[in-house]
Amino acid sequence: MISNTLPLSLIDNPILSQWIAFEEQGRVRIATGKVEIGQGILTAFTQIAAEELDVAPEQVRIVSGETNVSPSEYFTSGSYSVSVGGASIRLVCAEVRSLFLDRLAEALKCPVGELSIENGQFLRAGKPLNKDYWSMKGEIALERRASGTAPTKSPSKYRIVGKSLPRLDLPAKVKGSAFIQDIAPENVVHARVLRRPWRHARLAALDETAVRKAAKGPIELLREGDFVAFTGASEIAVSRAAEVARALARWEGGTPAPDDIGEPAWLKAQASRDRTVENGQPGRAQEDRTKSGRTVQALYSRPFLTYASIGTACALAEFKDGALSVWSHTQGPSILRDWLARALGMETAKVTVFHRQGAGAYGHNTADDAAFDAAFIATRMSGRTVRVLWPREDEFLAAPISTAMAIELRATLDADNKPADWTIEIWSPPHAQRPGMNGNANFTGAEALPNPPPQKELSDIPDERGGGATRNAFAIYDLPRHRVIHHMIPGAPLRTSSLRGLGAWANVYAIEGFIDELAEIAGEDPVTYRLSLLSDPRTRKVVETAAQISGWFERRPLPEGCARGFGFARYKNIASFAAVVAEVEVNEDVRVKRVWCAADAGLVISPDGAKNQLEGGIIMGASFVMKERVNFAGGRVANATWADYPILRFSEVPEIEIALIDNPNEPTLGLGEASVGPTGAAIGNAVARALGKRIRNLPLTRERIAATLLAD
Repeated sequence: MISNTLPLSLIDNPILSQWIAFEEQGRVRIATGKVEIGQGILTAFTQIAAEELDVAPEQVRIVSGETNVSPSEYFTSGSYSVSVGGASIRLVCAEVRSLFLDRLAEALKCPVGELSIENGQFLRAGKPLNKDYWSMKGEIALERRASGTAPTKSPSKYRIVGKSLPRLDLPAKVKGSAFIQDIAPENVVHARVLRRPWRHARLAALDETAVRKAAKGPIELLREGDFVAFTGASEIAVSRAAEVARALARWEGGTPAPDDIGEPAWLKAQASRDRTVENGQPGRAQEDRTKSGRTVQALYSRPFLTYASIGTACALAEFKDGALSVWSHTQGPSILRDWLARALGMETAKVTVFHRQGAGAYGHNTADDAAFDAAFIATRMSGRTVRVLWPREDEFLAAPISTAMAIELRATLDADNKPADWTIEIWSPPHAQRPGMNGNANFTGAEALPNPPPQKELSDIPDERGGGATRNAFAIYDLPRHRVIHHMIPGAPLRTSSLRGLGAWANVYAIEGFIDELAEIAGEDPVTYRLSLLSDPRTRKVVETAAQISGWFERRPLPEGCARGFGFARYKNIASFAAVVAEVEVNEDVRVKRVWCAADAGLVISPDGAKNQLEGGIIMGASFVMKERVNFAGGRVANATWADYPILRFSEVPEIEIALIDNPNEPTLGLGEASVGPTGAAIGNAVARALGKRIRNLPLTRERIAATLLAD
């Protein structure tokens, strides 16, 4: 197999030596800018490299997210890690393998076809040559541009890819030593930062004497503008100081959030930048059908969400001899490096970021903010290692927030009660205020400085990169006329940003709920109705497989209060396909009892890893639609603990069955976010069937159910 188009990561980092080296006898170093955030990506990359190089997986050493040696690969996000980062590693390793074989064939004056490789050792006609990658490395210059033309292996010859290898990252996690929160260097300086209650608030007063007294130990107080940090050798002392300061600080000015922020009426009332995109879909859409004249309309909404990472944000930094080293669980080490340098007025070459795994990462959480905090404080404490750990209260108060959305769907039906005209209208603040997005630093600590980095005009992620609020807004169904109206709200008084799936899961919830509503009008089974709007064989197979493994058409009777629902999407309409059936029980609360998921991810590198990703998406999708909501009071986030921001508990995780559709000759597709939207939609549709009434405004809490049932 030969690649005709280089992946973006390889275009940005075209030199082979940026990716691979044979530094240690018997070991291959593979460098990547993508990072491990629980998705098993380092194991998958090891498999890809070992397969193409014909070495054993244990001979591969992965270096990930260390900006002094790793290629710059943007963020680990959007389900691009395997499809872009992994594809780059595959092409690099295939080319390096070919370079060595061509050189050896030239030296031996034999056809390349007579040569093979086993565990890095070269063989001719199956017999060892006493040569390997390491003995020949001086003969091959890897400081050359990748061509992308070397043939990669055929899937039929794979020995490692497609197998489930033990996860490389799990042993240390089981031992409790894998995470950045576990790093404890000697003579470290602990630090906590006082957070502003809302954006642009000014610190009017703080009783420093009371704060020092409450610490019950020596601390130092650093203040520049509205950035206030407490530092000391005792973590307990600085924690006490920060807790008391949070209670004593008096703030004024800024942009407090109204209590009703995020409600559909609030969203629709905001000033917005508007655009309309129209297109058509093939299939039945090409037919000229007579309209029935009936127009159906429904308004769906989702609230603001937060990241709720199990481990709070942590970072370490050291400023020494004019150079800054930062250890962070960021999803974009090279982006963080660049924007730390800009925010701190340093040369980029003087900043190095080392990725270390964090206990929870689902988008633009507080990892980058903690990194700025540690870096800024370190520049004021030269020669010392500074460790910043966010308390749980700050995680809720000051984290970037996943934005609320209002989604209105309208369809005019034809004579067969199929959509002849389809419009989706979306009101949403932007889903991307990561560092670097829109040319902004977007560190909450930097915003508090006397001369904060200037903020450029906000925009959302463009459609060609998957979109933010418009992600998955274009329904995958065959529709004759498809219109997306996007109202981007740039002036929301919150730092809204990227959470797993961005706008996709809410759009899928709305679209799939609306499809169920149209199926009910047509008097058809929801899956049968979907299949009537799907002509692509690959798409149909995923839907049919989910129906088959769940026994959808068997019509088995369910206990009272129980029902099943269906949800389907192709993530971003370019990544993996996933169809989900959820069985729920509705009493005082909603409980998901069982979930079936069929997915097509093309060539699957690790089946176990793929299932892990789908299961994680199912659990998160259930938590999103059933429980999660950020509330506001007094101008600020009102959630402070798990008690008032519940997430799905371990005891509430349903039984899950996954069916991976085998497609090894298709490109590997991003899988990490594929099941989130379909799961939420399946749960919403199941709840509607159980109640006999649809809940369009999330989450599906007891209070929301009661309000919906009492509305009539």
